[in-house]
Order: sequence, then C-alpha cells, then structure tokens
Amino acid sequence: MAYSTILNVMVGAARKASRPIRRDFGEVENLQVSVKGPANFVTKSDKRTEDILSNELQKARPTYGFLMEESGEIPGTDGQHRWIIDPIDGTTNFIHGIPHFAISIGLERAGTLVAGVIYNPITDELYIAERGRGAFLNDRRLRVASRRKLADAVVACGIPHLGRGDHELFRSEIGKVQAKAAGIRRMGAASLDLAYVAAGRCDAFWERGLSEWDLAAGILMVREAGGRVEDIDGGSEAMHTGNVLAANDELFTQMQKELKIGRQ
Repeated sequence: MAYSTILNVMVGAARKASRPIRRDFGEVENLQVSVKGPANFVTKSDKRTEDILSNELQKARPTYGFLMEESGEIPGTDGQHRWIIDPIDGTTNFIHGIPHFAISIGLERAGTLVAGVIYNPITDELYIAERGRGAFLNDRRLRVASRRKLADAVVACGIPHLGRGDHELFRSEIGKVQAKAAGIRRMGAASLDLAYVAAGRCDAFWERGLSEWDLAAGILMVREAGGRVEDIDGGSEAMHTGNVLAANDELFTQMQKELKIGRQ
C-alpha cells in the first residue's frame, strides 16, 4: 500500500522506535523475577521511545509542535500542527510481559485530527488512518462491526485502578452493560481498544479519565472506519474530556443509554 507523505513519516518513526522496544520487552520478561522488578527499566524505555519518535518526526517536520506523555507540551513555530504521542500505551502490560501495548501517534492540524498511527511492535500490527481516506490494518481496509444489538456485542472497557478514577461509578456502569452485552473485555491499552473497534474485533469501547495521547490516533481510526466516537455524556470533545465512547451508530445509542443509567 502506498502511504501519503505524512503517513510515511509517521510509520517510519513508529517502526524505528519499535526496534529497541522489542529488545526491551525481552529484557522485561527476565526482570520479572528480580527483586527490584522492571519498573525503573520500563520508565527508561518509555522515555527513550518518546525521544526516538520526537527526533524522527521533528527531522521531517521541524515546525510542528508536540504533546507527549513524558515531555508534555512543546509548541511548534507554525502554530497549526501538533504531534500527539504516547510512546508505550499499555505500560502496565509492558511491565508484566504482556504483549499487548502500542506506539500511538496522532497528528492534529488547526485542532482537527488528520492522521493516526497505532503500532503493536510485538504482533507487528500496524493501524493507520488519514482524514477522509479511511483506516487500515496492515493494508486491509477497516470497517466497524455491523452488529445492532448489545446482546450480540463484545464491549471493551477501561477499569479504574488504585488511586485513579471513580470506582463506584464504574461498578454501576459495568453492572448495566454486563447485564446486556454478550461479553466484556479489559485489555489495558486504550489506543488498541479503539483500533479493535475500528477493525470490528470489539463492537464498542468506553473508558473515563484518559489523556489526549491515549485517544488521538484511535479516535480518528474509529471515525475513518465508519464508527462514532464521542464523550460518554454527550458532545464530540472526548479527546479533551478524556471520557470516551466508541461504537457503530446503533450500539453507540444503546451503550450511551446504559452508561447514563449507570450514573443514576
């Protein structure tokens, strides 16, 4: 598949950054049995990955700004473009030797998402999307699933953990969805959850309290695959509120109803 110039830049950066990640992942599995554990090692890997990504992207587009998980906001000189980067989305999986995590790169132009790349370096699954040009997995065109009933749907979610999120609200929400859906999955990497919705592997996804770098590439991926992504409580600003719901149109309405009931 022939990529656009900008996607070539993004894919090249992701693939270059993935090589040390694969080496580090093998080392993490060895560190599981050590007294100190892998946490400090993973922090260094996260930062090194971010540095590789930002260096490669800056070389190709020196005027663009950045929003990155580790380094925060770095304004660009053109004032229009911004890379939004999560170097390892699914760090907890990475720390535990679980091969479900991703490099996530989104590109924003004048506040609009225009391109996204999500890459799992262990499975070698590369998801790409460009505004108005569709979404793809390893050159295969993606479409969201066409299931219309929650009773047939597998729903992905994020579960708030120690020290984060509203645990009581989540228990209420999952109770409502659990009673209606065919299955619920918690996989631990929001970018891949959204990519799985785009690919039709999951029928819907919801999570609260996410950051822009968790969501940027995945939101565009779902929309370009024909899906709907909005704030759980209404409105299109999910990337800024951090509370996201993604599905096809029919399931989106059903999910939103259950999640609103969960808040009561």
